[in-house]
Amino acid sequence: MSDTAPGGETPPRDDPESYLGLPAQEAEAAARARGWTTVRVLPPGAVTTLEYRIGRINLTVDGGRVVRCWTG
Repeated sequence: MSDTAPGGETPPRDDPESYLGLPAQEAEAAARARGWTTVRVLPPGAVTTLEYRIGRINLTVDGGRVVRCWTG
């Protein structure tokens, strides 16, 4: 299976776990600097859409720090 979308777009090579524990603003800035085109910062338990988006990273923030992170 390829990481390349039909339009040729590929996600950044990045480890989502590297954002855990970071302050929200620092994590968001780092994600953008690493090439993520969409950075979603969400509260715990937020309802989100389930469609996969190449180039999107999701950060769940609680108490100002990232507690969960996933791509798509």
